[in-house]
Amino acid sequence: MRSSFAKSIYVGAAVLGLAGLSAVTTTTASAKSYATAGAYSKLTTDATKRNVEATGTHALYTKPGTVKGAKIVASKATMAKLASSKKSADYFRAYGVKTTNRGSVYYRVVTMDQKYRGYVYGGKVADTFGGGIKAAETTTANTTDSTIGKTVTFTNPGTKHVTWTAPKYTQYKSGAAKVVKNTTPFAGDTLKVTKAETKTREGSLYYYVEDQQNPTVNGWIYSKAVTTDASAVYNQATDVKVNFVATDGTTKKSTTLANLTANNADNTGVGTAKANAKGTAVGFDAQAKATNNWATPLLKGTGYDYNAATASNTAALLSAKTGDTINLTVTKGAQAVQSIAAYYQDGVNAPVKLSSAKATTDANLVYQVTYPKLTAAFSGANGANYTAADVQNFLTTNKANTLISVGYAKDAAGNIVKADADNAVKENGKVVVYHTVYTLTSGVAGTYATNNGIASAFYNTAKEVKGSASTTTNTGNVSVFG
Repeated sequence: MRSSFAKSIYVGAAVLGLAGLSAVTTTTASAKSYATAGAYSKLTTDATKRNVEATGTHALYTKPGTVKGAKIVASKATMAKLASSKKSADYFRAYGVKTTNRGSVYYRVVTMDQKYRGYVYGGKVADTFGGGIKAAETTTANTTDSTIGKTVTFTNPGTKHVTWTAPKYTQYKSGAAKVVKNTTPFAGDTLKVTKAETKTREGSLYYYVEDQQNPTVNGWIYSKAVTTDASAVYNQATDVKVNFVATDGTTKKSTTLANLTANNADNTGVGTAKANAKGTAVGFDAQAKATNNWATPLLKGTGYDYNAATASNTAALLSAKTGDTINLTVTKGAQAVQSIAAYYQDGVNAPVKLSSAKATTDANLVYQVTYPKLTAAFSGANGANYTAADVQNFLTTNKANTLISVGYAKDAAGNIVKADADNAVKENGKVVVYHTVYTLTSGVAGTYATNNGIASAFYNTAKEVKGSASTTTNTGNVSVFG
């Protein structure tokens, strides 16, 4: 019926003439043509094999996109953002499919966090992800992780870091599928790590753990939520967290006072019963344990000192209750000024210390340098660690990133000799003089010390220059090198 109707339109147009034809055909061509979709089919293959990610080339619709009434759920631009996302929550799970009468396959998908749900074009081949989506590996097995096979404990038992059926958002609904919602009752339990996986997008590491005391406690947990160091475990029913805080308010180190004993019934001293509930007063035992000797190794490398006898620290400790976090005041150590030893190493031989321009032996002339005087000293709190970068940055900032040797000459065999030596090579009656420019390449990490501490720096780039050595441009009066 429609065929004979269309034919009669075009026959009539031919009789009416060219102008009439143009008008009729334009009207007919503008009519919208929609596809029709076949029956919905639920995907039944292994669900974990149906994780996909957007490609950013097609939008997400309420229906197959070419079907009448289809509305945009997520635009092409939004799908492009989901495609480049660094969040596992923005992966999709494919769970249904429809095919149009034009052979286009549309998959029903939903993001792992269930924010977006709809149909996306998946190509022309059934059972194959294409077009607007592609298969995704949401995690990567980490079979060589050194913690696999070891036992760990919950670092900070509670509700923040719990166990999941899969690393969070790497499988559909895994963001809500908690195995253990509160790990507090299992503080101190030993957990065996049996598997490790890295989340592809975030790069975060998860472990699969199995509780050795309570077999029902298992699942995937963020790697930093467990530890192999039993002393780092925090149990809010028995422990108190401690922050060592400087006078400027910055925390220099944190630790835990663990397995505390409750105050006695009169609250006048240490009792006999171990604390077993959050909020138990344990101040007297906390004070007894938080001695200067206890804190010294904990603060090593910070440059700060702790005094248990100060009024603020005594008060903080005596008022402590299990589950609390208390702040103990620490003070900066005495200032320690370091001298810096400069070395050169050619990558083959042992390092050679560059000496000041005072040596007299011919063999050392090339390693004799003029040390500049700087306007600042390399210093820090006694006992504080400094990094290799700290040394390098100090020397660079103070324009001591190059050291220049004294002038020297060479004999006919190429050996280093003094510039006034009788056997020095001459050109046009004048001795040919050289000098070497050493350029800073790295510092060496260390600890500031008031007892004549010495830092080290390497000037491993050495360039011999023909001509007399130029003098340093530094105008300071601080002798740093030694």
